[in-house]
Amino acid sequence: MENIEQKKTSFFDRKFRITEKGSSIKTEIVAGLTTFLAMAYILVVNSGMFAKLDSVSFDAMYVTTALSAVIGTVLIGLLANLPLAQAPGMGLNAFFVFTVCFSLGFTYANALVFVLLDGLIFVALTLTGLRKIIFEAIPSAVKAAIPAGIGLFIAFLGLQDAKLVIPDGSTGVKLASFNLLGGASWGQVMPLVVAVVSILLIAVLSQKKVKGSILWGILGGTVLYYLLGFTVSGFYDKFGETFSFNPFKPFVAFGNEAFGKVFTQGFDFSAYLAKDGTSVGGLVILFITTALAFCMVDMFDTMGTLYGACRGGNLLEADDNGELKVPNMDRAMLADAVATCTGAVLGTSTVTTFVESSAGVAAGGKTGFSSLITAAAFLVALFFAPLAKLIPAYAYGAALVYVGVLMIGCVKDIDWSDVSVSVPAFMTMVMMPFTYNISYGIAFGLISYVVIKVFTGKINEIKVGTWIIAALFLAMFFLTH
Repeated sequence: MENIEQKKTSFFDRKFRITEKGSSIKTEIVAGLTTFLAMAYILVVNSGMFAKLDSVSFDAMYVTTALSAVIGTVLIGLLANLPLAQAPGMGLNAFFVFTVCFSLGFTYANALVFVLLDGLIFVALTLTGLRKIIFEAIPSAVKAAIPAGIGLFIAFLGLQDAKLVIPDGSTGVKLASFNLLGGASWGQVMPLVVAVVSILLIAVLSQKKVKGSILWGILGGTVLYYLLGFTVSGFYDKFGETFSFNPFKPFVAFGNEAFGKVFTQGFDFSAYLAKDGTSVGGLVILFITTALAFCMVDMFDTMGTLYGACRGGNLLEADDNGELKVPNMDRAMLADAVATCTGAVLGTSTVTTFVESSAGVAAGGKTGFSSLITAAAFLVALFFAPLAKLIPAYAYGAALVYVGVLMIGCVKDIDWSDVSVSVPAFMTMVMMPFTYNISYGIAFGLISYVVIKVFTGKINEIKVGTWIIAALFLAMFFLTH
């Protein structure tokens, strides 16, 4: 113990117990930068996804995403002393844009209210210990299927962003044409080639264990896109008009379009109520179920990521019963909840712990100091929004497809031989991409679980909380559609 104390030579060493945990300043710095490289793609992907909404731009969301990542990552580093990082979560951002705004018809500012409510509920559940009760009310089959369903949904979005999958009047969607001999021009096919190459590049780099493989895959696809642009007539004609390096423009857009909108416009639901067939009662039910869906996805995502990342780095600690647990779990969850509330004020979807933090843990990160390094890297990246806008959807759409690959792995934990398990799990997964709505997938999974258990004589296996949540989702279908 005396030797350990003698080695403590800096404030950061004492603050984060770096030497005591068997690490070093140098190792923590490398780990923090590794985590940043692994998750920096969120800056472009999240901004591009939100830019589909008319009310907020890529520039504004780039600043919002970077700031929320900085704040969330600093929080988890200081509060929980864990080498993890936070940012607007994949899946939750898709739920925000495509389900809450496009499918349900709420405005961007309205949707931020749900995020704020999610954060406040998460704070309350964490401080009171009710988080465990709600977590246990969701059947294990549905829990396992939620990430897989979101993964399919995200991959579907990525394929559409990359224009590999396009609308079709007869079948709904179809594969874009690569047929240069049958009418497709090289200008149409070239971006599709970039998308496919980007997906494969990410896969190859990941297989070779290259740090930041998703980011490098996106950048590689971007370089290829602009190199091949020289082979397309007129490709660079308007390039000078669309690109201008103005580092202040994104911050102005952030202040005008995103920051504080949750308070200035978020609680005005008049536009939603003005739609035909919409009632106040229906709005209340939809409000509850949507906030519940946000909270459930956030909860499962955070708890699973915390445990998985810490297990991979041998950071788990045994409690009094000998059961392995995440150190400072409640503080980590509180950091997530506070970051989500902050994210809502900044103008983005739920902020959560990123599974890519595992890359930094694998690089030797053991303390919250590595989180501060990751946050510092995001702070520097904050000023590169104009350059980030050059990344085409054909390149970052590939990242969405690959994230889908990562998220669907949990299906191996589902017992496909048991119909009472497989049907709710399957309904949860397929209804998300097929209905363009994550909450519908959760609803179908829970409702089918309850119905199958009731009619197979296993009603006693249904928990009270499961009944309540399933009933709320059932009411959502009848009162809001």
